[in-house]
Amino acid sequence: MTRETPVADSHDLIRVEGARENNLKDVSVDLPKRRLTVFTGVSGSGKSSLVFGTIAAESQRMINETYSAFVQGFMPSLPRPEVDHLEGLTTAIIVDQERMGANPRSTVGTATDANAMLRILYSRLGKPYVGPPTAYSFNVPTMKASGVAQRDKGGRTEKTVVKDVVYLGGMCPRCEGMGNVSDIDRTALYDETKSLSEGALTVPGYSMDGWYGRLFAGMGLPMDKPIAKFTAKQLDTMLYSPPTKIKVEGVNLTFNGIIPQIQKSMLSKDPEAMQPHIRRFVERAVTFQRCPECDGTRLTADVLKSRINGKSIADLCTMQISDLATWVRDLKEPSVAPLLKGLQHLLDSFTEIGLGYLSLDRPAGTLSGGEAQRTKMIRHLGSSLTDVTYVFDEPTIGLHPHDIARMNDLLIRLRDKGNTVLVVEHKPETIAIADHVVDLGPGAGSGGGQIVFEGSVEELRSATTLTGQHLHYRASLKDEVRPAKGTLEVRGASTHNLRDVDVDIPLGVLVAVTGVAGSGKSSLIHGSVAGRDGVVVIDQAAIKGSRRSNPATYTGMLEPIRKAFAKANGVKPALFSSNSEGACQTCNGAGVIFTELGVMATVESPCEVCEGRRFQAAVLEYELGGKNIADVLALSMEEAEQFFSEGEAKIPAAHTILDRLVDVGLGYLTLGQPLTTLSGGERQRLKLATQMAEKGDVYVLDEPTTGLHLADVENLLGLLDRLVDSGKSVIVIEHHQAVMAHADWIIDLGPGAGHDGGKVVFEGKPADLVAQGSKGGKSATLTGTHLAAYVD
Repeated sequence: MTRETPVADSHDLIRVEGARENNLKDVSVDLPKRRLTVFTGVSGSGKSSLVFGTIAAESQRMINETYSAFVQGFMPSLPRPEVDHLEGLTTAIIVDQERMGANPRSTVGTATDANAMLRILYSRLGKPYVGPPTAYSFNVPTMKASGVAQRDKGGRTEKTVVKDVVYLGGMCPRCEGMGNVSDIDRTALYDETKSLSEGALTVPGYSMDGWYGRLFAGMGLPMDKPIAKFTAKQLDTMLYSPPTKIKVEGVNLTFNGIIPQIQKSMLSKDPEAMQPHIRRFVERAVTFQRCPECDGTRLTADVLKSRINGKSIADLCTMQISDLATWVRDLKEPSVAPLLKGLQHLLDSFTEIGLGYLSLDRPAGTLSGGEAQRTKMIRHLGSSLTDVTYVFDEPTIGLHPHDIARMNDLLIRLRDKGNTVLVVEHKPETIAIADHVVDLGPGAGSGGGQIVFEGSVEELRSATTLTGQHLHYRASLKDEVRPAKGTLEVRGASTHNLRDVDVDIPLGVLVAVTGVAGSGKSSLIHGSVAGRDGVVVIDQAAIKGSRRSNPATYTGMLEPIRKAFAKANGVKPALFSSNSEGACQTCNGAGVIFTELGVMATVESPCEVCEGRRFQAAVLEYELGGKNIADVLALSMEEAEQFFSEGEAKIPAAHTILDRLVDVGLGYLTLGQPLTTLSGGERQRLKLATQMAEKGDVYVLDEPTTGLHLADVENLLGLLDRLVDSGKSVIVIEHHQAVMAHADWIIDLGPGAGHDGGKVVFEGKPADLVAQGSKGGKSATLTGTHLAAYVD
C-alpha cells in the first residue's frame, strides 16, 4: 500500500493570477518554491512590478496584518497590489538597490552592528577603563545632570536629590561626532558695499521684500546703511544672534542669526538632497576640514587612549576589514568568547561577499548601489531561517566579472538551505545559474508587461525573445580604434587606496576604466578628474522625485512647453502646471484622491472631477497644435519629438531635450509619467539624458550599464560613439565586457581590492589586453582574463 503525500507537502508553487501593477497586463505565473528563479527582460518591461510591486509587497503587507492594530499604527501602511489572486506566499526578505542612508553620522560599522560589538569589547577589555559601551560611541555626547528626581510610591511622592550624574558618551565635543568641522566664509554671505534693502545678502532665500526684511528691521538693524559701516554689535546680531523672540506688526516672530540658520537648515542636510542652487551656495561658502581635536576619529581623547593590544577603537575602524578580521582572530580572550565569535563571523562575511576592502569608518552614504546591497546581504548569510523568499534586485551591480562568480555561489547557498530565491537580473553569468527563468516583454513601458517566456536557461537560449537572442551576444573588438587628440594628465593620485598613481588619459576617444570592485577606479576618476574645468560627471546617485514629478518636469522640458501654450493662448504660463494655478482644485493636481483609513491601507482613487488629468476643465480648453496640455503630457517621447518638430507646435528647446531622451532609449515613456513608477534603469537613463545637456568637453559616466538589458547596452554603445564622434571625450567606469571591448583605450586598476589594489596594471588598446589575458601567466590581469574569455 503506497503512502499518500501529506497535503502540506503539495504547496510547492507561488501562484500569481491577474497581476496589473504598473504596466503588467493581467499576468499569471507559477513560480517553483525552493528554487532560484531569475526574472529578465528589457529595462521597463515589468520585472520589478511583478517581483517587488506584487509578490514581495503582498507578502510584507500580510505579515504586517498579523500585528495588532496598535502596532500597525507605527508601521508604514502598505496598499494591496493590483492582483486578482496570490497563493503560496512565504515571508519575503527584500535586498534592494536603495542606497544606505546618507546621514553623515552613519558608517559601515554603525550600519552593520560591527561598531556595537567593538564598543562592548572595549568596555570589557580596554585599558585604561573609560566606561560602558556608550562611552565609546561617537553618536552619544557626554552629559552631566544634577537636580531632584521624584517618583510616586504608595500614594505619596518620594523625592531624591541627585548630584552630578554623568552620562558617558564618546562624541568629540568640537566636531560633535562628525569628524570634520565647517567654517563659513563670511564674504560669501553678503556684499558689504550694499545695504540690506539693496540686496546685500547673497544667501539663497534671504529676500528683504517679504517677512525677512521686517524681521531684520524689527531687530533694530539699519536697512539703508552699507554693511561695511555696521557697528561690531550690529554685525554680530545679524550673523550670530541666537533665537530671539520679537513682535513685528503685531505678529510674534523668532529671529535667528544668519550663520546659526545656515547650520540648522543647510549644513545638517545631505548635500545630495539639496536643491542645486543651495548646493552651489554651500560649496562656495562653506569649507570642511578635519577636526583638529579628534583628528577625524569623531571620538574624545579619553576614548582614544583606551587600548587593546596597543590598538584604540578608532585604529580598528580605520583598518581594512579583511585585516581587522585577522586581528580579531588572533585575540584570545575566553571571557568574551561569544562576542568575538559573533564579530569574527560578521567580519568574515564582509570578505566572503567581496567587501573586505572597506573599512568600518567609511561613511555609509559613499557606498555605491552594489556595495550597499551587498552590505545589506551580510546579515542574511549566517541566518538559520529556511523556507523564506529572498528577493534580490540586480545583485551583480558594481561587480567585476571576477566577483560575479562569488555572488552566484551566495545565491546558490541561500537556495540550497531550502529558500525560494527570486532575482531580477540582466547579466548572462547570473541568468546561467537559474533553475527557472521568467522573461518579460516584449518591449518596455506600454509595449511590455507580458510574460514572453518561462522555462529553463537552455530553453531560453533557443527562444526568439530579445533576451534569448542576446544571451549569446558577444561584442567583438574593433578593427581600428580612434587616435587620441591629446591627453589629460593625472600625477601623484593618492585618494583612498591609490598609490601615487601617474596616468595619461587620452582625449577625443572612448576610455574604459576597469578593475575589480575596490581597486581604485572611482578614487582615480572622482578624486583626480572630476572637478576640473569642462568635466561633466554623471554618477550613480539616484534621482529624487515624488509622484508629482515626471520626465517633463525633471528634464526642464515643461518650461518651454508651458510658455508656448501661454503665448499661443494669451494667458499665464502658470495655468499649464498641475502644481500651480492650473491644478484641478478637487485633487490639487495629483490626479487621484487619497483616503486615509488609519491602520488600514490608504485608498487611492482617480479624481472624479478631472478624471485623473490633473488640470481644471477651463485650462484644457486652451490648445497648441490641436492638443491641450493633458494630451501633450500623455504623448510618448517619440510622438512628442515629432509633434514639437514642426508647424504651430514647433518648440526647438523641447525638441532638443526629446531628441536626447529618444537617444538613450526612453522613447516609449510618456511625458507625464510619475517618476515613482520608473524602473532603476529608466531613472539612470533619464539622468544621463538630462546631464548630457551640460556644457563640457569631457563626460565621465559611472557604470552607465546599470539596470540595462543586453539589448539596451548596444543602444548605449551607439550613444557613446555619437558623443565621441561629435568631438567629446568620454571616460566610462565600467565592468561590462561589451563596453570594454568597444572602447578605444582601457585603463585597468588592481591587481586586487583595497590595499591589494590602487595601481595601474594595464593601459592600452583592448586588443592588447585580450592578447595578454589569453596567454595567461603573471602578465595577465583579472580583467584581461575575463575579457579574453568574453570576446572568444
